[in-house]
Amino acid sequence: MTYYSYLEVTPSSDGWIPDYLPTANKLVAKHGGKYLARTAIHRQLEGKDRPAALRIILEWPSQEAADAFMNDPEHLPHLRARTESSTSFHFLIAAKDDLA
Repeated sequence: MTYYSYLEVTPSSDGWIPDYLPTANKLVAKHGGKYLARTAIHRQLEGKDRPAALRIILEWPSQEAADAFMNDPEHLPHLRARTESSTSFHFLIAAKDDLA
């Protein structure tokens, strides 16, 4: 089953970004993922204000692929740098409709 990662990322410093991006790009592809959106152009339509500098959406071929990316030893130091130097929220969403 397809899964989607949805991230909200607001960097508190940007020193981690030059090393993070090429590694993340390579590892997303390695684990079968693809970026659908990575943008600072977004607006909130509902709910309590939840600002974020970037909103990111990735597609994964499976939950296992997303987990493999998140746990890839090459990714872990970059993930740590991102989470220590940003406010980040990451949701993994199954591509299914439980309300149908």
